[in-house]
Amino acid sequence: MAYTIATGRRKTSIARVYLSPGAGSITINGRQYDEYFPTKIKQFLIEQPLSLTQTMGQYDVKVNVKGGGLTGQAEAIRLGIARALVEINPESKPTLKGSDLMTRDPRMVERKKFGKKKARKSFQFSKR
Repeated sequence: MAYTIATGRRKTSIARVYLSPGAGSITINGRQYDEYFPTKIKQFLIEQPLSLTQTMGQYDVKVNVKGGGLTGQAEAIRLGIARALVEINPESKPTLKGSDLMTRDPRMVERKKFGKKKARKSFQFSKR
């Protein structure tokens, strides 16, 4: 069975996506995607690249994702699926790029600095 493998990242989440021709099942860490992501918004994020390219029932998607929270994981999976679809069919790239699905979101959590409470928050200042 031929797989198309792609990687998606967001914040601290890393998703490895395996796309193969099939019936359209989406499996995340061995569970169905609607069981892994119970909210409709996160399910929409995962389905978005497939629905934009009209390939919803054509590929089986198997995902291994780790790190971060549910939102970061969902967006990492979305980027991985979009990259895999472009690898299979390069003509779908303008459609996905127009919807901002091909760009990796570089925003990360800022590191904590020494002498501070958090990244920028300071301890209360007392003049006297």
